[in-house]
Amino acid sequence: MTIPDAAAVIVNFNAGTDLRDALQSIADEFAGLDWEAVVIDNASTDDSPAIVTEFEPRARLVRNGANLGFARGVNQGLAHTAAPLVLIMNPDCRLRPGAFAALRRALEGTDRCAVAGPRILDPDGAVQGSARGDPDMLTGVFGRTTLLRRLLPRLAVSRRNVIGDADAGEGASLTVDWVSGACMLVRRDAVESVAGLDERYFLYWEDADLCRRLRARGYLIRYVPAASAIHGVGRSSRTAKAASIRAFHDSAYLYYATHVAPRSWPKRALARALLAARCRLRLFRAERASWS
Repeated sequence: MTIPDAAAVIVNFNAGTDLRDALQSIADEFAGLDWEAVVIDNASTDDSPAIVTEFEPRARLVRNGANLGFARGVNQGLAHTAAPLVLIMNPDCRLRPGAFAALRRALEGTDRCAVAGPRILDPDGAVQGSARGDPDMLTGVFGRTTLLRRLLPRLAVSRRNVIGDADAGEGASLTVDWVSGACMLVRRDAVESVAGLDERYFLYWEDADLCRRLRARGYLIRYVPAASAIHGVGRSSRTAKAASIRAFHDSAYLYYATHVAPRSWPKRALARALLAARCRLRLFRAERASWS
């Protein structure tokens, strides 16, 4: 059996026609390579799984009878390919021209690099801030989407939590703590060395956890602004908004309890209380928005 040069793994849940755009961008970027795509479908109720047939035989579909979450889905996808380089990408994401080549150069520049992530943009072209510093207690108020970070972007704590393109330099890449799992090129042997993604994370924060465990093994995580991808944030999760909000906060606590305060019950209790309050607020806002 021939081992492909590269593979893509997409975990799909009701992504609609976004999945077609994602797969087409992968086909365009992987042109000239022996490649394959594995789409793990987490019991979608729309017609998106049928889109995979348009990209056969390069792409194949693996159906789950229930929504098993993102981390478990990625691990399933990794188990279905032997490619040494694997692009993990959300179905509501699409690569821009030249992205794969730039990510590959960064990843293969040194054996120590395990993950390379692109600049991720909103559909309107705004930079999402996909390279980050390790989360801590201040991430809740100076994180990517917070008001304080938007008001005070030049503060050291803001710049530590979200790495700007200027920090990397024109055409260069930069070693960071972690990059967004919405789009990342990984070295499969490195990911296998840490037993893949932690399946305790149903959705969100599994990317920060993976990168942290890889760094503990001596690997590097690189942010590559020369590569870019468009990401329509949370389009799949809109079909299960409340569940998505709860998963975000549950995973945030799991990360904090595992990596930030593993032996400090008072800090963990405080984090649990603050995250529970934030979760209730977000659920209330989401419900109120649905009334309008």
